[in-house]
Amino acid sequence: MKAALTQVEKMYCGAGCVARCEGEDAKVKKSRGKSGRRWLLWSAAVLLALVALGAGVLSWFYRRAEPFLRVRIVAALQERFHARVELDSVHIVLADGVWAEGHGLRIWPPAQVEGISVPAPSVLHIAKPAPGQSGGAVPSLPATAKNTTSSSGAGLPLIRLDEFRFHAPWRFQPGKPLRIEVVQLKGLEMHLPPRSHFSRVAAASPATGSAALTGFQIDTIECSAAQLTLETDKPGKLPLSFAISRLRLSKIATAGALAFDADLINPRPQGKLHITGGFGPWLLRDPGESPISGDYLLDRADLASFKEIAGTLTSTGHYRGTLRDLAVDGQTQTPDFRLTHFGNALPLQTSFHAQVDATNGDTRLDWVDAMLGHSHFAAKGTIRRVPAVDGSAQSPGHDIALAVNVDRARIEDFLRLASHAPDPLLTGAVVLQTALHIPPGAVPMHKRIRLDGSFRLEQARFTSPKIQDRVEQLSLRGQGLPGEVKSTDPAAIPSTMKGDFHLANGLLNLPSLDYEVPGARIQLKGTYGVEGGTLDFAGTARLQATVSQMVGGWKGALLKPFNGLFRKNGAGAEIPIRIQGTREQPEFGVEVAGREFTFPSQPKQKP
Repeated sequence: MKAALTQVEKMYCGAGCVARCEGEDAKVKKSRGKSGRRWLLWSAAVLLALVALGAGVLSWFYRRAEPFLRVRIVAALQERFHARVELDSVHIVLADGVWAEGHGLRIWPPAQVEGISVPAPSVLHIAKPAPGQSGGAVPSLPATAKNTTSSSGAGLPLIRLDEFRFHAPWRFQPGKPLRIEVVQLKGLEMHLPPRSHFSRVAAASPATGSAALTGFQIDTIECSAAQLTLETDKPGKLPLSFAISRLRLSKIATAGALAFDADLINPRPQGKLHITGGFGPWLLRDPGESPISGDYLLDRADLASFKEIAGTLTSTGHYRGTLRDLAVDGQTQTPDFRLTHFGNALPLQTSFHAQVDATNGDTRLDWVDAMLGHSHFAAKGTIRRVPAVDGSAQSPGHDIALAVNVDRARIEDFLRLASHAPDPLLTGAVVLQTALHIPPGAVPMHKRIRLDGSFRLEQARFTSPKIQDRVEQLSLRGQGLPGEVKSTDPAAIPSTMKGDFHLANGLLNLPSLDYEVPGARIQLKGTYGVEGGTLDFAGTARLQATVSQMVGGWKGALLKPFNGLFRKNGAGAEIPIRIQGTREQPEFGVEVAGREFTFPSQPKQKP
């Protein structure tokens, strides 16, 4: 169309007119080009200005927001714990919300200690930057708070954290707390001072730290690795330390108890411990008195942690109370329980109720119901961790003091547990009551264990044929039946054994052993060596038959004149006897007319 218009213009206006029109058209084009370039330049300038302004705003925001967030975190934690709180730095990143990361968090034990008071959160202020220093204000605490140290003398904070991070969405409403779904922790260390530390806290200190974290609503706290140390104020006593592999806290926003779920390594016996439950509200005057309850699973713990015993223990149960006074109801199963010095293993199952001071490991067993092999027994007492005593042979460890009642048991279970041999010395049904004490020490446990009690053994039978054969002969001859010695099964002879006992330094002392078989009653006193099975007993055998009836035959007829010499206290004969040697090679001796006769378990070898 433009070409047609140009043609018309040439027809009516002539060549000069056309030239004039073309010049004006070129000027319009040039003017439009300059205007477009000018608009682009202005747009670019405005855009650059906006970018610079945004960068400035972001720079101002970062410089102001990070210290502000740091102050808010410190104030919230200080209000929660009423204690000195330190936080080295906080950094934030804006990307799909606010990502925050903090470093160097420390929360000290409760503040009202030794007259030093940590100020309320309201006195926190933002200090102005020093001349020449870039950046915004840095939050600070008053000097009195900064210089506070732990009154325990160790200068350790209650909680120390290397790093934490969290994400908060853009949705923020004035007047409402900032909601944080998950806070992730790294390098968490919790250090609980002893009770004596908190006894110095002034009465003016608030009783509880039940206030919520003002300004924040935290749903969950997760930690992949942590360390819990429980100090004790007993001299020379080492603290308890727990390595926590996983920790999850929830219900953080509530002012009461928070829920927890944790996996940790139990120090002794060493094993994986899974615990769940609730903790709180936090007691400021002594966190060790804060309420706690829940359930636990100790899986495949190695009893070799105690050196003297061995086996793999699994335990489940429920606990409630406080860290310093914890009531625990549980059950244990150890299919291979054994004393390491001897090596024979038996299954051990228990159920129990105990009061535990988790800060030092001291335990009061209110009752224990146990099955060892085929034997049932009950016990109660205390297990205390004790320190080394200067100038004495006592070394640190556990002091165990129990009262034990064995109501239905087999003697072979206990003897097998405390013997190197696979077969026990005796079998039979036993009941006994004893006081058991195992003090700490470096010597083997079988030499440290102490027992004082009494027992009664029914249907007793010696597993050694040599010893049981002597029992058979004694019974039949005591009844005046020497001719039946070779035809009677020794195992068929019923016997009863009872008496008092005392075990110390690996030596079993029997001051009054009463042993009865048909036709004879033997009263002995002496010792039995647990380690080597040595026998050293002396006493008397009271027989129903006379001496002549015991011997029988023509030899017995020759002894009839002497019956009166041995007839005493209503017995047909009363003969002094002794038992010496070892359980494998016992020697029996009798005294007749002032002469001692020895009957070895087997003929002596000629030199």
